[in-house]
Amino acid sequence: MRVLPGFISEEEETALLAELEPVLKRMRYEFDHWDNAIQGYRETERSTWSVGNQAVLGRVRAAAFPEGGRDAELLPSAHVLDLAAAGHIRPHIDAVRFCGGVIAGLCLVSDAVMRLAHETHKHLALDALLQRRCLYIMSGVSRYEFTHAVLGGEDSVWRAQRVPRRRRVAVILRSRPPPQPQP
Repeated sequence: MRVLPGFISEEEETALLAELEPVLKRMRYEFDHWDNAIQGYRETERSTWSVGNQAVLGRVRAAAFPEGGRDAELLPSAHVLDLAAAGHIRPHIDAVRFCGGVIAGLCLVSDAVMRLAHETHKHLALDALLQRRCLYIMSGVSRYEFTHAVLGGEDSVWRAQRVPRRRRVAVILRSRPPPQPQP
């Protein structure tokens, strides 16, 4: 798990949000995710971006998905997750059938605390502060062996200081899943 603070500028964040808000504003926050992992969210996929935002996502690709690596091929669309101020994401490991070995997300609008906990050895855990405009990258052990959750409300604490949770938007790029064996 890597967190790169200040990965994008305030102007770049504003440009990403300007492109996303018209779509997000037409959606309602949901409280019944298909696998019950997310509460209070809106989500969409986006494959086309303005030239400026393509450049920002190009920097994400370069930082998180090295060329020639086995996870260099990305899913065609970015996943956009808008988490309401009262929303949260429960501990989970993203299914291998939906994405490959690298998940990289830009954290927009608000800081958040992400908790990672080993799937079988729960005492192995850490909290990561995802500051507004950071890039987080999950790969290897953090991708496959640790659950991740975005804390909500009273649980949102970093180094004994409460992190006020407001609405949070994440733009997430994922590597393509490995081919699945045919039955």
